[in-house]
Amino acid sequence: MKFGVVTFPGSNCDQDCYHVAAEVLNKPTDMVWHKDKQDLSEYDCLILPGGFSYGDYLRTGAIARFSPIMESVIEYAEAGGLVIGICNGFQILLEAGLLPGAMKVNDSLKFVCDYTKLEVVNDDTPFTNRCNSGDILEIPVAHGEGNYHIDEEGLAELIANQQIVVRYLSEEENPNGSVDNIAGICNQERNVFGLMPHPERCSESILGNGSTDGYQIFASIVEYLSKRGEECGE
Repeated sequence: MKFGVVTFPGSNCDQDCYHVAAEVLNKPTDMVWHKDKQDLSEYDCLILPGGFSYGDYLRTGAIARFSPIMESVIEYAEAGGLVIGICNGFQILLEAGLLPGAMKVNDSLKFVCDYTKLEVVNDDTPFTNRCNSGDILEIPVAHGEGNYHIDEEGLAELIANQQIVVRYLSEEENPNGSVDNIAGICNQERNVFGLMPHPERCSESILGNGSTDGYQIFASIVEYLSKRGEECGE
């Protein structure tokens, strides 16, 4: 089982994600640089971390979407590989068309850095199988453009296909104005997941922030891959 952390110029949560995968989960993990198109088939899960790819000088994620590595990521995802995009990574997945919708500036027009309470809506994904629907997770956010937007037809499709994975617990807990309090969604095939909050920032107790709920996201990935390996006889 091997993880890859895709790093762009301006990524600043790549080392955090690497630490969780390599040191907390104790799995082989590589840093994957943005510059070259490459074969990603050796990886069981790719992480697109948070940060400010290319300085967010255009729309968030809009420049990173055209990095050479993203052609490889798209091919990898379309072949069924697991991809999780966190914060800026979520924005990049939207720009790349791997997930539907778009991000806007927070309703407050301010950068928000705080803990949020999330409700697990769909526990039948590779990223939430260690949770139960209705569980409440406390995970921090840190973003200026996390206001998820999709039109009414698209929202109805997300709901019908059970693609909404986590929601902010209430409008009061919604830090950015996202439609339907959406905090994270997956594609119809369930192998691509975009999440605005940062689970890597609350995945071990040594951080002393009172929550390790983010660990459940990463542990779910490991459990899913382990079961898939057993079914394949690996």
